[in-house]
Order: sequence, then C-alpha cells, then structure tokens
Amino acid sequence: MSAIETGVRLALKNILLLTDFSEPSELAVPFAIAIAREYESKVYAMHVLTPVSLAYATPELAAAAIEGLEEGAQAGMQRVDAQLVGVPHETMLVRAESVWSPVEQALSECEVDLVILGTHGRTGAMKLLLGSVAEEIFRRAGVPVLTIGPSVRKGFHSRGQFRRVLFATDFTKEAQAAAPYAISMAQENQARLVLLHVMPDPDSKMRKRTPQDSVANVMHQLYELIAPEAELWCRPEATVRFGNPAERILEATMELEADLIVLGVRDAAGHLGAATHLERTIAHKVVARATCPVLTVRG
Repeated sequence: MSAIETGVRLALKNILLLTDFSEPSELAVPFAIAIAREYESKVYAMHVLTPVSLAYATPELAAAAIEGLEEGAQAGMQRVDAQLVGVPHETMLVRAESVWSPVEQALSECEVDLVILGTHGRTGAMKLLLGSVAEEIFRRAGVPVLTIGPSVRKGFHSRGQFRRVLFATDFTKEAQAAAPYAISMAQENQARLVLLHVMPDPDSKMRKRTPQDSVANVMHQLYELIAPEAELWCRPEATVRFGNPAERILEATMELEADLIVLGVRDAAGHLGAATHLERTIAHKVVARATCPVLTVRG
C-alpha cells in the first residue's frame, strides 16, 4: 500500500443526524452538537417513520397506533430541536417505507459531509432477525459515518475533539479509502495517531505463512502509510496484534484509551441481513461494542 496523500481535510459543512429517540440516539446528539460547533457545521436532524406491522389489528386499532406513533415522533423531534439550539439546524420528520431511501435523498439534497447516528448494537441472532440500520447506512453512504454505540459513555464527546485516533487497517482498498480521514482527524485535532494491523495467530494453520507476514514487514508497511510531509502533531505509532480482528481492535481501543476508531468498510453488495462472513462482520462488531465513536468510510 502506498503512502497516503495528506492534502485531504475534513470540511464538515453539513451533518446529518439520524435519530429514533432511543437511548443510543440520545448519546449521539452531544457529538453532533460538539462537532457542529467545532467545524461550524449545520445539522440536519432526521427521524424516519416506517410502517409498523399491524397485520392482525383492526383498521380502527391500526389507525390509532399510527396516530400515536406520529404524535410520539413529533414530540421527539421537538426535544431534539430544543437540544440543538445554539447551532444552525433543521429538523425533518419523514415518512417512508425504509430508512435508507430518505437518507439517500438527504445526502444529495443537503450536500451532507458526515452522518452521525446511534446504534443499539444488535449482534448475532438479533441482528439477523431485526437487521442493522446503522450497518445499512455506513455500507451505503458515500460519506463518512460516525456511529455511537451503546457502550460509549455519556459525556464522552470532549467538545468534539479527539485526542487518540486508532486507525485499524488490513491494507485493502477499503482501508486505503479510510486512511486520509484518520490522518486528517489526527491533524485537525492534534491527536495521537495509532496504526493497527491484526495478523492471524502465529500457530494458525488457515493459510501458509510467507516472509511478507513477518511482524517487521507489517510494521514497515504501517509506517509507510504516512507520507513524510504529513503535518502531524506527533509521530504516528504502529502496533501489530494477533488473533480475531474485531476482538483485537476493541482490546487495543481500551488499552490505548482511544477516543475515535477509523475503519474502512465494504459496500452493501449482497443482502446485509445475511452478512455473516468474517470480513463482513468485523465492522459491525466493532461499532456495536466500541467504547468510543467509530468513523467508517466506505471503500
């Protein structure tokens, strides 16, 4: 992988904040406010009302349920509107068959530079049954997505600044796409930048090891990612871990006290609900369990 161009700067003029008024969504609001103030952004707060399963309800009960949901959504948007006082913002209550359709439209019409949303962090059978709106968004959006999972503690937003940025890379084209954002975040926040690569366990027999698999070679590749002219506050650090990628990324986040993880992710080819292959689940596991926000960039 070649050295990353360092000219990319984050211009976060417009932020799309997605909310379903749940606790994870409440955790995302302070981040939107803090980042909007830091980058002088405008926030578009959106809630999407989707159809409710009312197959066994009478028409009268269905109508009452829909009316109640709409009233609850309007009250929720009023709360969000009050929280966003002090930063330029608009609120949008949208009715649609799915969340992605109005999000896609807003990304284009509002010229969105960043999406922020909270996630319930569903994994395993619950994820397969209910799906993951967060994963659908970060795999389809053409802009970076900042996801705040249920393990992120309240009051963590630190005025929208990040002091320890962890960039996890597997040297793929997806990681190549995410690298400029990790570097830019580190530059603009004068943050410590840590480069992480996770290798298979040394005793793994899944594939034949080559000289390119040596720790020394991987460390060299990690440091080669950053061009010498990169205007970083301090020299990047590189670390290599062994084992399950998602577990090691989460472990490194805790040990290094990272307050932002940056990942490259694959696009939404195929059915998201059936994404059980290892490479397809790493990002979701990290987003669902990370103790800090995760910035995903689609390759």
